[in-house]
Amino acid sequence: MELDSVNSNQEQTLEGILESAVVVSWQDLMRGAQTGLIHIEYAFATGGTLDYLKLWSSITPGHWLLACEYWTTTSTFHDRGVHFDNGYQSQGLAHILESVMEHQDKFSLPTDFGRQGLLQIPTPTEEESTAAAASVTQAFNHLGSAPAETVLA
Repeated sequence: MELDSVNSNQEQTLEGILESAVVVSWQDLMRGAQTGLIHIEYAFATGGTLDYLKLWSSITPGHWLLACEYWTTTSTFHDRGVHFDNGYQSQGLAHILESVMEHQDKFSLPTDFGRQGLLQIPTPTEEESTAAAASVTQAFNHLGSAPAETVLA
């Protein structure tokens, strides 16, 4: 796993900040398990921004549960915003996703290859967790949003 650099002169990638958001919310997504995997599935809207993303959690190998999803638009099938499923809940992750998805243009977007994107995030090391917290703090400072400390607490 390679988290974005904390160099304030370097633009963060949207994939990198989403990965960091998952890492700082790891305990909420793993429900106390020591190890696991998270998949972030995403699809593009016509304008090249992300239309939605879904976070899937695997605590038991081969068994995936939808933890949450974020939709940028409302339809007859879903509302706009963050929605948690299967008993998952994370106020910090919800806040990060809301801020990041509403300000996608402030990040370097992934290339749209005409298919869904998928990121896989394994159990982070302590060093990766520290780097993720710094990345989220940098992103919130860049967005001029609410202090990241309230999200990371």
